[in-house]
Amino acid sequence: MSAKIDIFDTNGNVTGSYELKDEYIELEKGAQAVHDVVTAYLCGIRAGTASTKTRSEVSGGGAKPFKQKGTGRARAGSNRSPIWRHGGVIFGPKPRSFAKKVNKKVKKLALKRSFSERVKENSVFIVEKFEFQDAKTKSAVTLMKNLKVEKNSLVILGTIAANEKKATSNIKKLVLEKSSDVNAYQMLLYDKVLFTKESFEDFLKRIA
Repeated sequence: MSAKIDIFDTNGNVTGSYELKDEYIELEKGAQAVHDVVTAYLCGIRAGTASTKTRSEVSGGGAKPFKQKGTGRARAGSNRSPIWRHGGVIFGPKPRSFAKKVNKKVKKLALKRSFSERVKENSVFIVEKFEFQDAKTKSAVTLMKNLKVEKNSLVILGTIAANEKKATSNIKKLVLEKSSDVNAYQMLLYDKVLFTKESFEDFLKRIA
């Protein structure tokens, strides 16, 4: 399945189109790869810092609470036993990594499939340039309105310059990402995906 992606200027006018070859489109396989990559990504950003204390880590408990015999109570050697109030925790969480390993081929297939889905939905656009000499939010807002992608959009650039980062930092649900770093999760998370000509060529090399 070949596809055409419109190329816009900064005023929102169509100046051409990019003929996307079949080798960059994958809609038959890769659904499981997308699931694996997205799951691994979400697991990777988990903090994994939850922690509880075992009976050996809870303070106190040095002396035997009461004598062994004659009280009528069950014998006890420490008031920090897990069955006591303020005692240790049995099988509680400890700091750990939730990271999952995903092979490079799986990542590549997932990225290709997720990109293909966005192309199928007509959610991918190319702009001739994405630059703001004055680094003002107003300039960025104007450009995004011209392109009709002002909300919940992912902008993929070859390199992210300081002016572009500053101009878009106050726009909600607008994220800048480098073509070398964008992943399948980001590709599916946003409603619109905007490339520059340069970043689009770089991105296609990743999924070819």
